[in-house]
Amino acid sequence: MIVITGATGHIGNVLVRELVSRGKQVKVVIPPLEDTTPLDGLKVERVEGDVLRIDSLMQAFNESDIVYHLAGMISILPGKNELLHQINVIGTQNVVEACLKTGVPRLVYTSSIHAIEEPPHGTAIDETCPYAPDNVLGEYAKCKARATLEVFKGVEQGLDAVIVCPTGVIGPYDYKISEMGQLILDFAQGKLKAYIDGAYDFVDVRDVVTGLILACEKGHKGESYILSGGQITIRNLLLMLEELACVKAPSFKIPAWLARTAGKITPLYHRLTNTKPLFTTYSVDVLASNSLISSQKAHRELGYSARSTRESIADALSWFKETDRLQLAKTKA
Repeated sequence: MIVITGATGHIGNVLVRELVSRGKQVKVVIPPLEDTTPLDGLKVERVEGDVLRIDSLMQAFNESDIVYHLAGMISILPGKNELLHQINVIGTQNVVEACLKTGVPRLVYTSSIHAIEEPPHGTAIDETCPYAPDNVLGEYAKCKARATLEVFKGVEQGLDAVIVCPTGVIGPYDYKISEMGQLILDFAQGKLKAYIDGAYDFVDVRDVVTGLILACEKGHKGESYILSGGQITIRNLLLMLEELACVKAPSFKIPAWLARTAGKITPLYHRLTNTKPLFTTYSVDVLASNSLISSQKAHRELGYSARSTRESIADALSWFKETDRLQLAKTKA
């Protein structure tokens, strides 16, 4: 039996789909009041549980062969530090303890590229770079670094665990509309009037899922594996979207200093309007950070590979259209 936390998330629901398609028995841990639409039609066992309730985790993990821990909170908005810590750090502590107490043979933890301390520009980020909570950008990254260190503590106590670190995840089955999913929708609606300079590494959600399964099957105990796709500048990303969505890309570039200033105001506006911001001070800083990332270790040890960013964007657009999300977004606009 394979148990998955965070199964309704972007990576989580695609992982469930892949495992079910391979004929695996899958149990998903669903928090109370969770929207389970991403799992509709999938043959899985559902159990109620919460990463903040270790008793529910122990019950779910009992007699399992593998646990994929994906449950977590992502936020680029300020003011959510305590909740980020509770879900990402304390929740992972509980998962590790529940695995140890129930004798789970294998834990696969999904960390983040942001949990890794980045070297100077021009030097690739790889698995030799440390998880350093005090030297990463933003509270989300700090929490993911701390959570990863909790997994390493579990390994020291005998837990057979591997860690994967995806970069920016894109692609289809984006039910909850990620930040990148929102950007794609806004672009396709013609709502994007300007852009911020910078670059980032994006990886297809389906490649991340394949990487997770490969890490489970071939990864060495206590090792980390970066799952990256390809680095692309924001300008080139928009030109790619222009070609695929048949919508003119904005040509006005917002200066970094102005974007950072505006980024301090946008969180309040989006809280009041209950919308997802396209950028904050944090996201502006991320786009200016080092996004030269190597997944050579995963290629070498796991046989991991990634498709092109263009294919991922095209498939994300197609999925938004096929599920009427693009049309609904246009109607609301």
